[in-house]
Order: sequence, then structure tokens, then C-alpha cells
Amino acid sequence: MFDGLTTVSPSLRPTSRGGSETPLPQLPPALNSPEDCQKRAQLPPLPQVECIARARIPTTNDTEIYLHLYANDIDQKEHLAIVFGENIRSKTLFRQRGANEPSQDRMTRGAYVGKLYPGRTDANEDTKMGLKLVFDETTGELLGEPACDPTLARIHSECYTGETAWSARCDCGEQFDEAGRLMGREGRGVIVYLRQEGRGIGLGEKLKAYNLQDLGADTVQANLLLRHPADGRSFGLATSILLDLGLEEIKLMTNNPDKIIAVEGNERQVRVIERVPMVPLAWRGLGGGIKSKEVDGYLRTKIEKMGHMLDQK
Repeated sequence: MFDGLTTVSPSLRPTSRGGSETPLPQLPPALNSPEDCQKRAQLPPLPQVECIARARIPTTNDTEIYLHLYANDIDQKEHLAIVFGENIRSKTLFRQRGANEPSQDRMTRGAYVGKLYPGRTDANEDTKMGLKLVFDETTGELLGEPACDPTLARIHSECYTGETAWSARCDCGEQFDEAGRLMGREGRGVIVYLRQEGRGIGLGEKLKAYNLQDLGADTVQANLLLRHPADGRSFGLATSILLDLGLEEIKLMTNNPDKIIAVEGNERQVRVIERVPMVPLAWRGLGGGIKSKEVDGYLRTKIEKMGHMLDQK
């Protein structure tokens, strides 16, 4: 029913696909074509973000994470950073708010070093772990050494259906879990979790798109028929969050070349040093993963119409 719909298909940029448990990092593609440079030049200025709360989360797989909640100046949504590693710290959260700011206030919002425990009174020093924070006396800014190595990062857009409703229409939940597995294994990494459901169109419109897909449209066609862009997401918030966390060089987990451009920012404020492919588990020959005609069509459209860097199954 939708065969006559005209859509623009970006060129296919395949990469090799092996059967290893973890896809090998790759150098990011040289995204310096005139088209790529134009995309970078058209990126808007970075938004302002502020981390307003942070808390330690013990997880079901015995890995601890630090969940950061962010406010910003472009929407009213609460975006998140899921941080693996206690020493990745938010500049806006940890900045001192006056020379006599109470430690209780700092600990309550999560601006503390080490771990909290009953009876602790000093947010800036954990005597049990031998850790202490140092601040600029004039500005109140947290001082510390920048990260030495590029940090593993995943920019993940909210997907209620894939993460919560066990959907086999996409591999979003699988990618989220795999990012957490790899970061937990390394003990360091950041998942920036952006509240932009359905490639930016929202959950209600996404459900309508699912109905159009059942009627024969692919994921790109369905969005266009609903008068939305094929991908309406923005990643400037992710760039600002990474910078707030002090992460200027990252190993980005993605198959999407446009995401690399967008996350680096219009002036390449963040640099993607390596790309870690997100190869579907069902494609690795190791068993498991999502197997459905819907997810096959979803991935095929990503490759053929959105230029994702995957070998077609």
C-alpha cells in the first residue's frame, strides 16, 4: 500500500560483522564530506544543562551506578546520565554554592565524594575511602585531573516499548542492556538517556506509526506519513551533558554516522576517538537476541534508508 511513497535513502556505509562476543572498537569514519560538514555547520549552539540531583544505585547485576538528573534551557524534560564510575563527576552539581554551604545539603543532592554512610558529616571527604575533593577558592569549581583515556559512552533515546513493554519491533532495549554490560565490565562509562521517544515524535505518535507499519509502511515511511521527520531527535543535550561530566573524548557506542556528527557538536566540543559497533545479538552467531520480522525490517530500514553502519543480515 505504501510502495509509491518517495523517500530519500542515504548511502549505505557498511562495516564488517564478526561473531565475537563484543564488537571490536573501530576508528570513527572520516565524516568530512561536504554533506557531513554541512550537517555539522547546521547544528545549533549547545544548550545549557544543570545536574540537579545524583544518587548511587546498586543494580541487580552487582554493579553500582550513579544516576544523574539534568535540567536544561530548551525543554521541560528531565534527561539523565547513567554513570559507571564514582570519579566521573558533574561540574554543575559539585560546584560549591557559597563558602559556607552545609555538607548536609551537598550530600542530599549527591555532591559528595566516595560513599554515604550513617553518621557521615562531611560531603567533601570520605575518610573510610581516603578520598577528598578540592575546589577553586575563588569560583567554587571542583578541581581535579581530566580523564586520561576516552570513556565509553552511549547516547540512548527513551524507548518505552523496547525497554519496558518487551517489544520485538526494535533492538533499543537490547542495546541499552549491552551498553550497561560493557560499561559494568570496564567499571567506567556513561549512558546519556534522552527523553525523546520514537525518534523525537513522542509515544502517542509512535504507536500510530506502529499501526502504519502493520499496514505496510517501514519506520521511515510511517513517520513521514504522520508528517514528522524520519528522525527528529537532537543530540546537543547529550553533548552538553558529556561536557558537564568532563568527558571531552569518548568511545561512542553507535552504528549511526549522523549521531557521531551531532554528538561531537558544531565546534567538535566532544571528540569521538573510537566507535563501538552495536551489532544485534542475533547476528553474532552466539544465540539469543531478538528474532522477529518486525525487528528485521526495522534494522534493514536503518541500513538502507538511514545509512547505519551495519552489514545487512
